[in-house]
Amino acid sequence: MKVLGISGSPRLEGTHFAVNYALNYLKEKGAEVKYLTVHKKKINFCIHCDFCIKKREGCVFKDDMLEFYEAMEWADGIIIGTPVYQGTVSAQIKAVMDRTRAILAKNPNIFKNKVGMAIAVGGDRSGGQEIALRTIHDFFIINGIIPVSGGSFGANLGASLWSRDKGKEGVKEDEEGLRSLRKTLKRFLEMLEVRP
Repeated sequence: MKVLGISGSPRLEGTHFAVNYALNYLKEKGAEVKYLTVHKKKINFCIHCDFCIKKREGCVFKDDMLEFYEAMEWADGIIIGTPVYQGTVSAQIKAVMDRTRAILAKNPNIFKNKVGMAIAVGGDRSGGQEIALRTIHDFFIINGIIPVSGGSFGANLGASLWSRDKGKEGVKEDEEGLRSLRKTLKRFLEMLEVRP
């Protein structure tokens, strides 16, 4: 099992901690893991120029997204974590998701039957985590990735964490949020083990 964890935060704080917590859990269960972060990366926004559609040679931009393309293709499972910005995902992780259009144009089945999991970290307990999780799940569904939640009773849409605006330390203290992360990881692992 090969799992890619992506942190969509420009800081190495709560989301960075949560994604690595997930990867460490999966590594202990035998998965091969890779971690990528948008921190200090140059990732241009998609400008809908249609270069990728017309040429089928990837994206017009040759920036740090190339590393993400390679890792996303490599992975059997993809974990996307985001801080909550204005009640939804960060602009950085939205750019990553939007820019996958370039590799999908080359191969529309590139993500087929991969398993996806979402993590959202908010400064408030109800700061937009569910909307952020749904946005990531929408990305998974649109592109053929099987979305996984932690199920009823605490992790309905995935891992929802509350940092109390204390970054990594706040996430470490959020036992309820970490419980939702562990529940989601268990189901993610189950789906990886039975994927086609």
